Amino acid sequence: MTQPNHDPQSHAQGRSPEHPAHLGDYANLELWPIGNCQASALVDRHGTFTWACIPRVDGDPVFCSLLDNGRSKEDAIGFWSIDMEGGSVAHQEYIRNTPILKTTYADDHGNSLEVLDFCPRYRDKGRIYRPVAFVRVVRPLSGSPRIRMALRPSAEYGAQVPERSFGSSHITFKIPAMTMRLTTDAPIGLVQQETAFRVERQLHFFFGPDESFSTSLESGIGDMLSRTAKEWRHWVRGLAIPFEWQDAVIRAAIGLKLCQHEDTGAIVAALTTSIPEHADSGRNWDYRYCWIRDAYYTVQALNRIGALDVLESYLGFLRNIVDNAKGGHIHPMFDVRGNPELPEGEAEHLAGYRGMGPVRIGNAAWFQIQHDAYGQIVLSSAQAFADRRLLRMSGMEDFRQLEKVGERALSVWDQPDAGLWELRNSSHVHTYSAAMCWAACDRLAHAAKELGIEDREKYWRENAARLREEILEKSWNKEEGLISSTFGGKMRDASIIQLLDLRFISKDDPKIHSTLKVVEKSLRRGDHMLRYDSKDDFGVPHTAFNVATFWLIEALSLTGQTEEARRLFEVMLDRRTGAGMLSEDIDPKSLELWGNYPQTYSLVGIINCAVMLTKSWNEYR
Repeated sequence: MTQPNHDPQSHAQGRSPEHPAHLGDYANLELWPIGNCQASALVDRHGTFTWACIPRVDGDPVFCSLLDNGRSKEDAIGFWSIDMEGGSVAHQEYIRNTPILKTTYADDHGNSLEVLDFCPRYRDKGRIYRPVAFVRVVRPLSGSPRIRMALRPSAEYGAQVPERSFGSSHITFKIPAMTMRLTTDAPIGLVQQETAFRVERQLHFFFGPDESFSTSLESGIGDMLSRTAKEWRHWVRGLAIPFEWQDAVIRAAIGLKLCQHEDTGAIVAALTTSIPEHADSGRNWDYRYCWIRDAYYTVQALNRIGALDVLESYLGFLRNIVDNAKGGHIHPMFDVRGNPELPEGEAEHLAGYRGMGPVRIGNAAWFQIQHDAYGQIVLSSAQAFADRRLLRMSGMEDFRQLEKVGERALSVWDQPDAGLWELRNSSHVHTYSAAMCWAACDRLAHAAKELGIEDREKYWRENAARLREEILEKSWNKEEGLISSTFGGKMRDASIIQLLDLRFISKDDPKIHSTLKVVEKSLRRGDHMLRYDSKDDFGVPHTAFNVATFWLIEALSLTGQTEEARRLFEVMLDRRTGAGMLSEDIDPKSLELWGNYPQTYSLVGIINCAVMLTKSWNEYR
């Protein structure tokens, strides 16, 4: 039979119980990501799925309550909760070296249970099995625990409640993006009614494609769980992590891996959209896309700890982007399938995080001019000309295609753009963008050397030298003692710190020492750094930019201020959520996290700083 759409009145009349009381609570970013590099979800501190998109990370949210907790309890949709009657969450943690979440519930009468949440991912029949599926396993631990489950998916960004139909062991949800089925060995009628029942044995819930389960649920999900854990542990085992802060680095690496859409190699900036940069800021952006810039930083960090699979997949994505550009303009961002056009709209049926809308879909930055992308394409690709570990090293044809990117960088390096901060109503010649164009020339010279092409090596090396000299001349403000963030100006922003890591300027150069002092004095707020302190399209930023603080830590270390760098790094590790993640921004006064989550930039900062600051393994051998 076909069940009509969810009727709020049925709850009011007692035909099914009220949904979990915590929904509508004050939302925060204490969220635990799970995923398999195709599907992902965020689980809150109550063990409720509050955000997940299908069939891809940039798709329609099947769980959207993170951005919709303004609805009344009776009308709430877009969540999947498991609540223990009379109890609450006692503890949450990941199974070691995996993104498999274990949530333990307990009450005051000796009753307890645990829930394991994961997305299957493992090698099967010569490929990676990673369905658009979410699995929950409920295990009684002691006493006689009772649970109430509520599965209320959403569709069309909260505008629809999917039509449901029922079978003997499943519920099917007709979602436009992808019809989904919950298959379970729990009492299906009690699940459908959201009625509390006793858990006397292990229960299994598979929410995935509308297909019959090919094996018994218990054995099939048990196999999925063990193989998924093994796959992630094997991946972590291959990482070349630093001696200190191992757990933080491993967790950050897994977080970054979850942000890759493995089918194409694209890497998204975050798993969410429209978490504001600060309260009622209007700075609500959709980050579920692949920025050339953000992806570069991600592969750079993972390269430092040996996660070459992410690089190899991303290079495949990049080669298609470069081929399609044919030497012309390259957009700064793409969806996970490589489409550049991402018109920006608003989800009218979602109130927003804590009611702070709008909820944006798409991102108008896709049509901006951002010249730094050319450097980041070459930077991401350069390693493939020299790294003998790669399954596919780059060769002459790849070099010829990259030279088109380099020529584009040479033609635009001194032209205005929106910059890495993606200003919407102004443009300048940004020093960071120009330096990235220099990096394109510099790394092409290195690639030509690896290939033994002496004339091209000379060509690119000479151009790099010329650009470096002109960039320093045009950006240096003698009166301020500052390498300005714009040519001929005196603007201060954190991106200038990156000139050190880029190897654009030596750590011994007096100009960078002077600049670092000016930038730190202007932008540092306690233990945190703003990205800039000038007025932009939305006013003056209120929150600190987490990766800017990590950039400061790197610069302090490179300029000999190691003790302060280590202290600040420990501070930033304390700012992480229980899941070991960071969002984009933090309020330097309240220390509350803001912005999209988990943010790849911020996780990159954890890895880079740990690698830079760690003591050597040799000291402990």
